[in-house]
Amino acid sequence: MSHPLIFDHDRIEQFRKRAFKKAKEGYDFLLSHMAEDLYKRLSTVDRLFTLALDLHSHTDLAAQALLKSGKVHSIERVETDMLYQSHEKFHLRYREFLDFPQNYCDLVVSLLSLQLTNDTPGVLSQIKNILKPDGLFLAVMAGAGTLVELRECLLQAEIEIYGGGSPRIYPFADIREIGALLQRVGFAIPVADVEDITIRYNTIFDLMHDLKAMGMQNALINRSRRPVSKRFFFRAAEIYAQRFSDPDGRIRAHFSFIWLSGWAPHPNQQKPIRPGSAQTSLADVLVKQPKTP
Repeated sequence: MSHPLIFDHDRIEQFRKRAFKKAKEGYDFLLSHMAEDLYKRLSTVDRLFTLALDLHSHTDLAAQALLKSGKVHSIERVETDMLYQSHEKFHLRYREFLDFPQNYCDLVVSLLSLQLTNDTPGVLSQIKNILKPDGLFLAVMAGAGTLVELRECLLQAEIEIYGGGSPRIYPFADIREIGALLQRVGFAIPVADVEDITIRYNTIFDLMHDLKAMGMQNALINRSRRPVSKRFFFRAAEIYAQRFSDPDGRIRAHFSFIWLSGWAPHPNQQKPIRPGSAQTSLADVLVKQPKTP
């Protein structure tokens, strides 16, 4: 079954490389936050892992978090270009074609990459096959609600000035869709939870500067090719300040991050709970999942 192409991966790589080469201190603050969260979540797991794969996490922050946890013996990073190499064990792989042997490792992690896949079910299925039985998949991706204010303001400004709107912010998956997808591709004990973060900026231009520094620019296949004027951005800034500013004049930018976890099936694992009856968090499941023989 073919999947619609949403993202221009060549363009994504252009943005990422440019951002990486021009990186300044603090540009990766969101990745740093997610890496620290990865460390905390993994530290609760009652398990030692022989080999971990870090998939397309942009920097070595995820690998550092794995080492810090003391839960992983060996780490191999997977990226799209040698530019990002930071470990002796480093693999070049296309974002959606992982090409590893079945049962290759017992842990796969990924930070803020899965939201950029065109065939997310296919990527998750490959990850499940890479894992040894009872291996763990732990990742975070941007979810629905991310940059909702910027999306609204850019769309409104474009409609006012050009008479119509075009997609400028990525479509992000809903947590229910991701949870169902984990189950559909065959992960055992699939869990997803959300972390919402609000970051304040002086202006919309400061927000867009940070997004550019992170390589988060418009790489949608169906993006508008029409040049836009300064008037467009200034109008978007006015709308943003009117609708999403605090009393001190600073604007709010919302980010919603979906943490997802699943285990490669093993006969001795605990039984999955009845669909719709989940009452526990991802961290609870990780703590309670013992090593199976």
